Amino acid sequence: MTTYPPAPIRVLHSVPAAAGRGALLLPRGLVALAATLAGRPATAAGVLRPGAVETARTGVGHRIWASLVAVVLGVLALIPVGAEVLCVARGLCYGLVDRGPYDHSWGGPTLAGAWAAHFAISLPFVAVGLLVLAGLDGLHRGFTAPLAGRRTPAWAPPVALVACAAGAVLFTAWLRQI
Repeated sequence: MTTYPPAPIRVLHSVPAAAGRGALLLPRGLVALAATLAGRPATAAGVLRPGAVETARTGVGHRIWASLVAVVLGVLALIPVGAEVLCVARGLCYGLVDRGPYDHSWGGPTLAGAWAAHFAISLPFVAVGLLVLAGLDGLHRGFTAPLAGRRTPAWAPPVALVACAAGAVLFTAWLRQI
């Protein structure tokens, strides 16, 4: 009899892989679009959804649609990817990027205190960023369900529209503050 870990443990084990797939949505979408336009349907389907099967419902239109969705969600994924890079650079690697003085830094006045404070503050943001990237991958998997012989879930299009609108608002607000 095979025993499986509890569901929350299985989810936590799948988050890093899903976050990696979410971070790579833009290049995956571009490669799949190029493969579809070059007449390589198996390559496009495999890039979009590993383990995809060719069915009658997965024509060129489905692959182009899934590729374009991957590109749009990949552009959206640049926001959490950028936040992850910033959290790692300014949080986890704080002592390497800030030369001091640390008198007015969080955790200062010593380098060790400032580094520890920035490290501790960045950890929840890194975790949230990974969850957002995993969520974007899950959303894309919903759109690529026809490549696996299933229907696109009804929740996927409205969630994608809300996510893209939220990303556009966040990006616009960020542009206006710089």
